[in-house]
Amino acid sequence: MLDAHIHMTSRTTDDYERMAAAGVRAVVEPASCPGQPRTNPASFADYFDALIGWEPFRAVQFGIRHHAALGLDPKEANDPRCHDVIDLLPEYLDRDGVVAVGEIGYDSMTPTEDEAFAAQLGLAVAHGLPAFVRIPCCEGLRAARRSLAVVGESTIEPGRVVIDNLTEVSAAIVREAGCWMGFSIYPEATMSPQRMVDFLEMYGTDRVLVSSAADWGRSDPLLTVATARAMLAAGFSRDDVDRVFWRNPAEFYGQSGRLDLSALDAPPPVEQPRAGGRMVG
Repeated sequence: MLDAHIHMTSRTTDDYERMAAAGVRAVVEPASCPGQPRTNPASFADYFDALIGWEPFRAVQFGIRHHAALGLDPKEANDPRCHDVIDLLPEYLDRDGVVAVGEIGYDSMTPTEDEAFAAQLGLAVAHGLPAFVRIPCCEGLRAARRSLAVVGESTIEPGRVVIDNLTEVSAAIVREAGCWMGFSIYPEATMSPQRMVDFLEMYGTDRVLVSSAADWGRSDPLLTVATARAMLAAGFSRDDVDRVFWRNPAEFYGQSGRLDLSALDAPPPVEQPRAGGRMVG
């Protein structure tokens, strides 16, 4: 499995271990807001360095390939102290392991977000990268329409854009526009495994990315696995599951020319406790 949207910076090493044991072999981590606002471009530089340096190092120890999407998150785009981050991005967008520009898009639907969004779509075109666009679930349909309008005004090809955080209500217009449809299986916020299965039964598996979006909030990096199992239980084939959770994200991010899905050594077996406190493999 390839988790197309997860924030491993916010997760523990135990999560990498659990994901590897469940069959996750690659992840893409879009840059995002950490909760506590960053106040200057230098803090973003440290963050970007960690996403292309430290996180791949952590992941590879568990047989997982880690890739990054870099960008100015729409929430932070509203902070004037962060505007210069867009000028910083070109230093990073040609680095190994960077497979998209993102997260970009909308949080509060402000004119400032419009400007940052359009500018970063331009960077995606200039650097030959796809774009990972996020919309707020509370403004799903309106945000999707506005996002598609900005994409349409740019020179980026729709097939190089994924719009994430979709629901059944907002997905149809994204599909019609030729962009990729992104769904986050995130507790209490957007799609559940069963809702995702219902959607796939109706619309099929083309141009669909399904991810856990696990971050510092209440979330679960194994909800992709739960969704895959729900697909199988509903009668989808293993090939369908492989398409949604491996071939689709590989096709989308592969447009960067930097997605590395070469095999890694299998991670060591997890030791389990048994009676008496002894550890066994």
